[in-house]
Order: sequence, then structure tokens, then C-alpha cells
Amino acid sequence: MQSIAIDMDETIADTLAKFISWYRRDFGVDFDHDALRGKEISSLVPPERRGIFLKYLDTPGFCRDIPVIPDAPEVLEKLNSRYEIYICSSAMEFPNSLKDKLDWTLEYFPFLTWRQVCLCGNKHLIQTDIMIDDRSRNFQYFKGRKILFTQNHNFSETGFERANSWKEVEKMLL
Repeated sequence: MQSIAIDMDETIADTLAKFISWYRRDFGVDFDHDALRGKEISSLVPPERRGIFLKYLDTPGFCRDIPVIPDAPEVLEKLNSRYEIYICSSAMEFPNSLKDKLDWTLEYFPFLTWRQVCLCGNKHLIQTDIMIDDRSRNFQYFKGRKILFTQNHNFSETGFERANSWKEVEKMLL
């Protein structure tokens, strides 16, 4: 059975939506989604506020109720019957996120077990057959099939097989 490493933030978890919600709460400012195309959200805030997104990630509870990317649970459940699925997140930089991320995964993807969750410092050690991630930097040492999951910040990147939605992943892998 082939294996798939699947990133969490901005691949199955809509962390950007949570960032926008908290930033609006704290500063009364919203973001134009068109302005985000091809950019990191931090590039659209004043320099003195750029660290706020890293602070949010390490705030207890922030990662516990992030919205799920559409169709991810249904497609991952199908993939789980044909592949060894592992949810892999470079979460060690934000130690307060670890329990939240595990609990979030097991709640929204109840067909997975804790053995299928890898919370690591970086993804250099991950050597599954396939990796699905929104950050191409995570493919640097990866030897398998690389699928870049489209998000605003990677919109301009080329050179990778790309999936724009979980329905597209379903067509690619099932």
C-alpha cells in the first residue's frame, strides 16, 4: 500500500481564515482576498504587526477550532481506505499548538488514529510515496510524488504538480 503525507495548515485546515478572523477581532481590519493572491498575509500588515501571526499560532486554543478545508474529510476518508495516510505538520515551533492539532485532527478526521499524526520540527524526515503540501519548501528533500495544494501564497509557483481542491486530489489519486 502506498503512503501519503498530508500537510495540515492551509491544506486540510483553513488557518488563513482563522488568522483573518483574529486579526479583525484584534485590529478591526479585514483583508481583501484578491489582495492576498500571490502574497503572504503578513506582507499586508504594518511591519510592527507582522509577528502577530506567529503569536496567534502559539496561543493555546488557536489551532483547536480552525475551519476545515472543503471536502477534505470526505476525500481523506476515501484515500485512507487505499493508502497509508499521515497528517504531517511542522508544529514544534509552536508548542502550544501540539495538543490542539492532535485533537483537531481526531475530531474532524475520526477515521484516522493518533498513529497517523506526525507533529514534527521539519518535514525533511518524511519519506512517504506522495506528499500533499501548500509549501513547496517542504518538498526540498522529499523524493516521492509532490502535489502542491493551491493557496494564495503559492499561486505563482510553478514546477510542481498542483491540486486546487480536495475534489481534484480525489480525481488524481483515486
